[in-house]
Amino acid sequence: MDATGAYATFCGVILRQLEYLVALARERHFARAAASCSVSQPSLSAAIRKLERELNVSLVRRGPQFAGLTPEGERVVLWAHRILADTDALRQDVSRMREGLSGTLRLGVIPTALTAVPLLTTPFCERYPHVRVLLTALSSREIARRLTEYEIDLAMTYLDDEEGFGDVRTIALYDERYLLLTPSDGELAGRRVVGWAEVAALPLCLLTPQMRNRRILDAIFRHAGAVPVPAIEADTVSALFAHVGTNHWSTVIAHAWLHMFEVPDGMRVVRLERPAREPRVGLVVSTAGPESAMARAVLDIARDLDMREVFDRLAGEQLT
Repeated sequence: MDATGAYATFCGVILRQLEYLVALARERHFARAAASCSVSQPSLSAAIRKLERELNVSLVRRGPQFAGLTPEGERVVLWAHRILADTDALRQDVSRMREGLSGTLRLGVIPTALTAVPLLTTPFCERYPHVRVLLTALSSREIARRLTEYEIDLAMTYLDDEEGFGDVRTIALYDERYLLLTPSDGELAGRRVVGWAEVAALPLCLLTPQMRNRRILDAIFRHAGAVPVPAIEADTVSALFAHVGTNHWSTVIAHAWLHMFEVPDGMRVVRLERPAREPRVGLVVSTAGPESAMARAVLDIARDLDMREVFDRLAGEQLT
């Protein structure tokens, strides 16, 4: 083997060792980490020990069971995330230049924006038929973490700074507008516009406080001098619609949800007073390293979309 081949082999071994270490940090268990990498546990353990010898530092606290990473191990994992992400971006870029984009797009999406995703992924898949889309519903906090650790290519989430994204590039897609979904024979169903304090007094089902959408709504209610006390809380939009479909509960919906969910029989959509500031949903991609070909392709698609017009039209049709 010549020097070039030997160097390529060495680089491949190092990347594999870093992949194993990242898997161990994620799974916190040697057997699960080995299974996730499709190798035997002895092979994974041996590779990590070899990496320790090459770096001349202990990376893993060992005992009868996995006891965590050393401080040096935690630092190496941070570098590993970046190196592996940059390597993947390099492969995507070269592949795209050679034969068109292929591989897997890793897209993280807040649950309340899942209804909007098909407007983006459908034209993306039509343009890049060799790309597989891996869509993961994540909290805004988990999105911030995974962007930082290069576990996703980009995200669709709220474009405020609550979660501290760090160095990112963003493209706004739409502003979230809120509507009351209430029984047709309810006390507020005949109104053209209702106030937030009035809504707080209704029998409500809302998303859980762990979800960003709910925290946004709670802040709007507080500004109106009200505190909602929902009888039912759920962590999915579909669960909210299932409950209001009984015609017993009311809820506050984002107008984008109408793209996926129809208004249940016996329910009516009523306009809510516009808050001083409406949250903006958009795409976020890390700029800490080279931008992946996948992320760049999605951003190109997004620039040609007009989600605002689609969702405003849907809401207008329900309010007429």
